[in-house]
Amino acid sequence: MDNLTLLSEIGEFGLIEKLNKDNVIYNKSTLLCIGDDCAVLDYEGKQILVSTDAMAEGVHFDLVYTPLKHLGYKACVSNFSDIYAMNGEPKQIVISLSVSSKYSLEALQELYEGMRLACKKYKVDIVGGDTTSSKSGMFISITVMGQADKQQIVKRSGAKKNDLICVTGNLGAAYAGLLVLQREKATFMANPEFQPDLQPYEYVLQRQLKPEAQQKTIELFKEKSILPTSMMDISDGLASECLHLCKESKVGCEVYLEKIPIDYQTIKTLEEFKILPETAALNGGEDYELLFTIDQKDYEKIKDEKNISVIGYITDESLGCKLVTPQNTTMDIKAQGFNHFTKE
Repeated sequence: MDNLTLLSEIGEFGLIEKLNKDNVIYNKSTLLCIGDDCAVLDYEGKQILVSTDAMAEGVHFDLVYTPLKHLGYKACVSNFSDIYAMNGEPKQIVISLSVSSKYSLEALQELYEGMRLACKKYKVDIVGGDTTSSKSGMFISITVMGQADKQQIVKRSGAKKNDLICVTGNLGAAYAGLLVLQREKATFMANPEFQPDLQPYEYVLQRQLKPEAQQKTIELFKEKSILPTSMMDISDGLASECLHLCKESKVGCEVYLEKIPIDYQTIKTLEEFKILPETAALNGGEDYELLFTIDQKDYEKIKDEKNISVIGYITDESLGCKLVTPQNTTMDIKAQGFNHFTKE
C-alpha cells in the first residue's frame, strides 16, 4: 500500500497519459483518437449508432465485492450490448471517469485494464473521454459508437402479430450472483475473519461480475440471413423488456413461463434464497441477453440453435402482455425490476 501513487502526484494530464498509453486501435474507421480535442471517425456511408450508460458507486456496483478489473470489463460490455441490440457492431467508446482522492493510480490502471480486455475481445477502440475529481466514490460514463447497414438496423418498434418471441442464453443468473455477493458481504461485515467458499457459485458470479454481450448472435443472424423484426437487450429483466418492446411496437404478447430458459446452477442458487427462478428471470436484470422477435418463416433457421429459445408469440395490442403458466392460466406481465427513481 505504501507504494501506491496518489493522483495528486501526477495530475489530470498525467493520469490521462498513464491510463491510455497501452490502448490499441482495431478499426480502420478510427482516424484520430486520444490526444486532440475530438476523435475523428470515418464510417464510409454506414449508419452510425450511439448509446451511453453511466455507473455510480453505491448504486450500480459495490467495490467490497467487485474487482476493479471486472468492473471495467462490465462497464464496457454493457455498452456494447446496446449496439448489438440494434443489430450493429460497436466500434469506438469514449470514457468519462469521476473519482475521489481515495483511489490510487494503480487502482484506476486496474479498472482500465478490464476496459482494455473488453475492447480487445470485441475489437472496440477507446478514442477519448474525460477525467474529473469527485467528492465521494467513483462514477463511470461510457458512450459507445457503432455502425450498421441502414437496411439491417433492428428497432424495438417492428414486432408484428404472430411473430415468435425469442431470447438468447439463459436468464436470472446475474441476479442470483448478486444475491450471493450481497450475502457474503453481510457475513464478512459481521465477521471479518470469515472466508467464503464461492466455488459452487462460479457460474452465477461470472454472469454478475463479468457478463458478455451477444456478438455471436449477431454474427449468426448474418450467417443465416435472419433479420429480427424487433430486438432489445435484457438489462432490466425480461418482464420490463417485454413491456418496452410491446409498447414501442403497439402489440401484445403471450410468454410461456415454462419456456423461459434458466440454467440449473441458477435454479440451485436461488433455492437457497427461497426465490422462484422465474421471478429472478423476469425481474432480475443485468443478463445482457437479447430479446427479439422473428417472422414465423424464420423458425426453421433458429429451431436447432442451443443458444436461442422461443418463449412466446406476439398478439394484438388489445389483448395486452400476458404470462401463460404451465397450468394454462394467464396473468398480466408486470415489471418489478430495479427502478432508479421510485420512492422506495
